Amino acid sequence: MRILLSGLLATALAAAAALPAAAADTVAAIRARGELLCGISPDAAGFAVRSSGGTWTGFEVDYCRAIASAVLGDADKVRLVPLSTERRLVALEDGEVDVLTRNTTWTLERDVGRGIAFAAVNYYDGQGFMLRGDLGIRRFQQMEGLKICVEEATTTEQNVADQARAMRMRLTIVPVPDAAKAQAAFLAGFCDALTSDLSVLAGFRKSLGGRADEFALLGDVISKEPLSIAVRQDDWRFFDIVRWTHFAMLAAEELNMDSGTVKQLQARSEADLSAASLEVQRLLGRVGSSGRMLGLAPDWAARLVVQVGNYREVWERNIGPLGIRRSLNLLWNQGGLQYAPPMR
Repeated sequence: MRILLSGLLATALAAAAALPAAAADTVAAIRARGELLCGISPDAAGFAVRSSGGTWTGFEVDYCRAIASAVLGDADKVRLVPLSTERRLVALEDGEVDVLTRNTTWTLERDVGRGIAFAAVNYYDGQGFMLRGDLGIRRFQQMEGLKICVEEATTTEQNVADQARAMRMRLTIVPVPDAAKAQAAFLAGFCDALTSDLSVLAGFRKSLGGRADEFALLGDVISKEPLSIAVRQDDWRFFDIVRWTHFAMLAAEELNMDSGTVKQLQARSEADLSAASLEVQRLLGRVGSSGRMLGLAPDWAARLVVQVGNYREVWERNIGPLGIRRSLNLLWNQGGLQYAPPMR
């Protein structure tokens, strides 16, 4: 009997060990903490910029605030964590941040090879080049023999090497530890060209002020860079909230509901809203069950639009001043790729 019981115990322990670990509850942790921990770029014009007074603004910052609004009801309940390119994914995996809105390209290796889930592409970008205007170079093929500064250990470095190899071009690729050092090396003349995402290059050029006209951005784009909000793979409830936060911002734009419009609609009675479309009423939380399904307040989507804005407002506030056209980031019905599934 003792042998039998020992065998049963061993079997039970082995079965227990084979069971999947309990999923993390990121939402509960955020609410207990009272703030969202959100990873952003340390300094990127239009995306994450800190003023002399310590206030952060930017596209990435607004997405942090939108997620905080959804989970906590208050867009200001967020702790922004600037992260280097090298640290960003490790910080997310280790729980240093709850979510990463920082400039990060969705790739197969990162999606499958690490414990990271990409919730939504909130910015479609591509890799380009910045050179001194007096070189007269306008196409990638004309860059034969040039030295290219690039941030090391990034998809950017791999892309330019692959492109040069494919076109049988001789380029000297100069890896630099981080984006700021790569930009400084380029300005110092250590390299002939600087390569990065076009959004980063446009922001950098804009930051040069009176010197901006000395430099040109090539029209050639050599890669697809789907920049995505990232979370850990162990919590699909939080994944859904982050994904639908982005979709709510897109849906609001598609419905012509900006922060001011939503405020006005919220003040109207049920009878006054009866003529509004069901899509509008769903976003306001007057009909449907999106809040219940996500574990959020009924008016979660309307609230985040009021506190942060729809996608167009966030773009125009942060990216518009850089002179970047929305292009692929237009809504699907305007020729772009940004597309929200029905919120029902």
